[in-house]
Amino acid sequence: MPYLLNVVYLGLIAILSPWLLFNSLRKGKYRAGVAEKWFGRVPIRSGERPCIWLHAVSVGEVNLLAPLLQRLQAAHPDWEYVISATSATGYALAKQKYAAHEVFYAPLDFTWAVKNAFRRLRPDVLILAELELWPNLLWAAQRHGAKVAIFNGRLSENSFRGYRRLRPLVRRVLQNVDLVAAQNETYAERFRQLGAPRVEVTGSLKFDGAEASRENPRTHKLAALAGIPSRDLVFLAGSTQAPEEELALASYLALREAFPKLRLILVPRHPERFHEVAELLKRSGVNWEKRSRLENRKPSDAARVLLVDVVGELGAWWGTAHIGFVGGSLLNPRGGQNMIEPAAYGVATCFGPSTRNFRDVVQLFTANNAAIVVHSGEELTRFVRQALQDRSFREQLGARAQELVRSQQGATERTLALLEEYCLPAKNQKTGRQAA
Repeated sequence: MPYLLNVVYLGLIAILSPWLLFNSLRKGKYRAGVAEKWFGRVPIRSGERPCIWLHAVSVGEVNLLAPLLQRLQAAHPDWEYVISATSATGYALAKQKYAAHEVFYAPLDFTWAVKNAFRRLRPDVLILAELELWPNLLWAAQRHGAKVAIFNGRLSENSFRGYRRLRPLVRRVLQNVDLVAAQNETYAERFRQLGAPRVEVTGSLKFDGAEASRENPRTHKLAALAGIPSRDLVFLAGSTQAPEEELALASYLALREAFPKLRLILVPRHPERFHEVAELLKRSGVNWEKRSRLENRKPSDAARVLLVDVVGELGAWWGTAHIGFVGGSLLNPRGGQNMIEPAAYGVATCFGPSTRNFRDVVQLFTANNAAIVVHSGEELTRFVRQALQDRSFREQLGARAQELVRSQQGATERTLALLEEYCLPAKNQKTGRQAA
């Protein structure tokens, strides 16, 4: 079966090769980390200390690692922790965020790549964020004697239906997973139906990792760098996709004369769209600037519109905002992005109706009147106007959101307790496998 999957993967790559080549040449995607991805030439780990390999796909999952890694290090400071990511943006953020650890691109799910990666790393435990059911990777973990855990496990209805069509294969794959720590009972039951042997409900780590203090050093530094005084009211549109930047800009343009203290911050989801959004701002005629150039000008010269054209800062920028729109959710099928971050700061938050990636979180927020759903650019403008006009509306909406986030925290401790029980090696355990 593992070798048959190699053939299937290569066939899919051949079919998609024109698209892959276009993105590689035009956008620079898929070029980095070739040796690690295709041949498993990840860093060689020396020494015999217990090792935990944590894997995240992209930016969201990389951020999700932070609270769990912090608790693991506090409990086991003498162990080694290595971190992999799949996307270029995830890798870049992991290098920045976890600079004290080995960070590398995850191997593709070819038998030779994953085998080589395990020989070189010799991990005792492989911890995967949310849902990463790569058969050869999990089989390689089993063959090398590494325990496998999925934390913050989520399985959407669409994914569940797809996996159910391949239930015999998926069941075999899940037999190599020692623990699934699921976000809620719905996800847990789906994992059980697919054949996962041990599934526990822990809640979502996304609530635990959210910063709540606007006085944190990163937010404070960025606000000073951007020249944002306390009297200004910041409308931030984060993790946006086309045409959401245009809609947010239209809201700003419609309201700026009536509300001269209003400022707009745009944070596109994908770096390859920074230039596109910059062109939009140029055509609009507004006074705007790029985050990447803030160090080169005086705070007194601050523009009223800011384009954040760097990766990994959105969480801190949310702390400067009073009104927020979470992108990937309006007039596009992306399925939404993380609305917990602005909520934790007490930002008056809205998002569009396309939020399938955060369905349970959205249900919590809407049921507790802690966020607003907007269905069009006109509704977005009305929401921003109401938040500007009515201070009590803005502050009460943000306060309810912040309290809801607090009430949902604790998943990190529950996850760590399960890992200690079922996956982590005994203290001072030595491994005897040799690197390739």
